[in-house]
Amino acid sequence: MSPAVPSLNRLTPAVDPNRDHGLGPVDAGITLVEYGSYACPYCRAANERIAEVRDEFGDRLRYVFRHRPLPGVDIARRAAVLAERAGQRGRFWDAHVTLMTRSPTLTEDDLRAVASELNLDDDPVPAAPAEAARARERVEEDDASAHASGVRLTPTFFINGRKYDGLWDSHDFSEALLGSLGHRVRTAALDFARWAPAAGLLLLFATIVAVLLTNSPFGEAFQAFWRQTLGFQVGNSTFRLPLLRWVNDGLLTVFFLVVGLEIKREFSTGHLSNRRAAALPVAAALGGVLIPALLYRLVLPSGPWAHGWGVPMATDTAFAVALIVMLGRRVPVELRIFLTAATIVDDIAAILVVAIFYSEALHPGFLLAAVGIVGLLAVFNRARVYRVTPYLVLGVLLWMAIFLGGLHATLAGVLLALFIPTRDPANARALMAQANAILVAEARRSEEVLHLGPSAPAMEALDAVHGRLESPADRLLRTMSLRSNYVVLPIFALANAGVVLSASVVEGHERLMLAIVMGLVVGKPLGMTVASALAVRLGFATKSARYSWSQVLGAGLLSGIGFTMSLFIAGEAFPRASDFAAAKIAVFASSALAALVGTVWLWRAGRAGGE
Repeated sequence: MSPAVPSLNRLTPAVDPNRDHGLGPVDAGITLVEYGSYACPYCRAANERIAEVRDEFGDRLRYVFRHRPLPGVDIARRAAVLAERAGQRGRFWDAHVTLMTRSPTLTEDDLRAVASELNLDDDPVPAAPAEAARARERVEEDDASAHASGVRLTPTFFINGRKYDGLWDSHDFSEALLGSLGHRVRTAALDFARWAPAAGLLLLFATIVAVLLTNSPFGEAFQAFWRQTLGFQVGNSTFRLPLLRWVNDGLLTVFFLVVGLEIKREFSTGHLSNRRAAALPVAAALGGVLIPALLYRLVLPSGPWAHGWGVPMATDTAFAVALIVMLGRRVPVELRIFLTAATIVDDIAAILVVAIFYSEALHPGFLLAAVGIVGLLAVFNRARVYRVTPYLVLGVLLWMAIFLGGLHATLAGVLLALFIPTRDPANARALMAQANAILVAEARRSEEVLHLGPSAPAMEALDAVHGRLESPADRLLRTMSLRSNYVVLPIFALANAGVVLSASVVEGHERLMLAIVMGLVVGKPLGMTVASALAVRLGFATKSARYSWSQVLGAGLLSGIGFTMSLFIAGEAFPRASDFAAAKIAVFASSALAALVGTVWLWRAGRAGGE
């Protein structure tokens, strides 16, 4: 039987009254499940909190305990087996309470005391092995269910089948048990953020809102809102930009910073760190960049719109990955990795194209200042400065220098990401042992007179351990990626996706729209598939046997969803409002068609094997 796949937030399997050890009515409205270990000091501390909660909720609460013995700790597993042997005699909770409370930490004496109290040492010889085997099997079942439920730490709690990620020693725990409105709102928001397609759906929603507002009686006011200027004054110097420019040149820099950090991670430790592993998505991305641009220029070889060849080069990662995730098991994980890596390389090309071909007149003085700031970033990185703040301060100055220098200011986000330091892989085992030693020492001190909690030196030491485990680049990516997906991109869509749906917008722009559609819908899948096949045929890359060439073509079809980056480049390539409006409609139509065809194609391809 294949191992269970962790469900991350749901209890697997559900509580079985005929199997699980529970306290409280079976039909109670609230079921609290704990995965714990008798050797875990935090489980022992949580035991007091469980008693308080049971007193608070009475018959409204049923409490269930499942074993998750600390890995590699022999006494933890032996204690769990001992409790299960007691359970076979109807005395599980007697053994449970004794093992949790008899001494500050679990000892051999505790096991001997429980065994003696329950007469477990006096069993007839033929019966004891069978009883012990059933107990061990029960503990292993609980341990397996912990893995299937996504349990990594003890104690871990589930409230009515859903994992509780908050603090169990605070009022939030009681709120979660009661299912208060505030807790339900927070839970729903977290669930949405963790759902892979959420970013794409939020982006789609923002786009629909922008289009509806633009075509409503409030359309002019909506457009005027983005045209209003904002800025600041330093001495006699004033710096003001329309709100739309603040979004496209300023706020979108956060998106490019996240993209840059993802690129750096992939090339240093991710799927692009190995040459053979990186070759296929790199080849696919390059084909998916060059062929759409060539098709665009074939349709528009000259004229005022020829400069827009960069529009069909880009792929919207959020939408493409969201759709491929929604297809579930019909799409192998390896294909998701291939598409994600390809879109990351695609982003590199799009950033370079914007910086080189869609910038304004250059001002050498400011660009020289930008070079100096980049040099300072390199010095900080070389000197192993691991605090993020100095890099962010220099990043703001770099943004100003690049903007005033005539290059596209979002390039500052990518350059900054390249110098945010990573670290060599930490010795996790040693650091975890150090953190555990600090926590154990502080737990022993908790009973001292006039001692309320962990000391300041202990907190500083734990913070240092955490900082060593997580590099500044990883920390910044973890905190900024959500802001990029759920704040920056939706605001960008609101500001840029509004277009008047009218036949007059299309009139006279048919060739421009055809060039964009050809590039995204035809050029993207053709370029990615042909380039991938050529790389494999020449021996530069290998294709995973877990997905077929038909599925590679399906991923290429999804990469035709240009959207965010295509709109961004279109805004730079077409300064005339009428041209930009027609380009937006073409991008929308191409992205919708690519999403539909790609989804249907991959759905039909199913889980076919490789060729």
